[in-house]
Amino acid sequence: MIGRRTLSRLFQGHHGPFKMQVRHLNLLEYQSHKLLRDFNIPVPNGLVVTSAEEARKVVSDISAPSVLKAQVLAGGRGKGKYDSDGKGGVRIVTWPKEAYENASQMLGYHLTTKQTPPGGLFVNKLYIYKAVDVADEFYLALTFDRGRGMPVLLISDVGGTNIESNIDKLQKFWFHLPTGLTTEIISYIQAQLGFSDKEMVVVDKILHQMIKLFREKDATLLELNPLVRTHDGKFICLDAKFSFDNAARFRQEELFSLEERSPEEEVEYQASKLGLSYVRLDGNIGNIVNGAGLAMATNDLISLYGGKCANFLDVGGGATKQTLSKAFEILNNDSRIKGILVNIYGGIVRCDMIAESIVAAANATGGFKVPVVVRLQGTNCPQALQLIENSGLDNVIVDADFESAAQMIVDRVGNM
Repeated sequence: MIGRRTLSRLFQGHHGPFKMQVRHLNLLEYQSHKLLRDFNIPVPNGLVVTSAEEARKVVSDISAPSVLKAQVLAGGRGKGKYDSDGKGGVRIVTWPKEAYENASQMLGYHLTTKQTPPGGLFVNKLYIYKAVDVADEFYLALTFDRGRGMPVLLISDVGGTNIESNIDKLQKFWFHLPTGLTTEIISYIQAQLGFSDKEMVVVDKILHQMIKLFREKDATLLELNPLVRTHDGKFICLDAKFSFDNAARFRQEELFSLEERSPEEEVEYQASKLGLSYVRLDGNIGNIVNGAGLAMATNDLISLYGGKCANFLDVGGGATKQTLSKAFEILNNDSRIKGILVNIYGGIVRCDMIAESIVAAANATGGFKVPVVVRLQGTNCPQALQLIENSGLDNVIVDADFESAAQMIVDRVGNM
């Protein structure tokens, strides 16, 4: 699959930069196949397994060479590497015993590709289907060119794992969503890719159904790679990558119910439901701040003094005791965190309410296990500082100066 950065570079030019949606729902391959099947786009009949024994049974039932595919939200799985045996995330097996042995090295381990974090992604599902007799591989994708303000079809006769190294072979066709692809575009695609009249009838139907799916499901990206032609002339989509606009959640409830989140993503999702803007970072200093600008400045200042933030956490101007409690719960449950900086400027938010929330969070957990530096300024600040001082909390230090507070938490964590 083409990475988002590579895809976005295709549209940089006289029409202005192409900007991908930042917020989107992604589906795993087996979920994408179900959606394609619902729209009458040909896909293999696959099954999802979560154990090596299930993999053995499925391949035994298929009674033919089968494909085992790791289910993670990343492209390049075939060329990726597992931390278990160094092999890729797409494997062909012939016998049930092979399926069991390979699944044992795939499930419960991390797969690293060019599109994953350095530590890879954890695999807990495999998708298995009968191996397809592939003659040719093609690439088809629909997305938006925001520079032109219209959807675009990307198509190439070089599909599969080599698509990223053959970007120059991609051809682009812009069209209007209500009218779809014109007969001129269809004729040009046929001429460029060498499809016979009979084959083009099938490809035209696939393209028509892709556009229908794209429109009806509020997609931002539909990528079929590869769409293969078999030796007996059939077309089948072997892999797919879809993204959908998060803003359409209210009218795509069934689609969004398919969303699978990692533990880290689940924390971010639960935080967002309470109005918290939480993003996990890779450091060990947690912070709770009100306002995105102040939160970014807090992260920058901690970095300036040699620390590394474990998160971005903006409780917003409408923070309540409930949201503050959730913020502390998130940080207390993060084993990486060695210290916390609370940095609040009380405008709409009252500092005494923040102080009460800090005391309540400490009492709920039997006291803070890591040092907490509190910097409060603004509405009811004197009362807030007095409340914290009278609480008798250990491990809580108050500092009214922003820079001094940031340096203090970095020093405290560094000396642990």
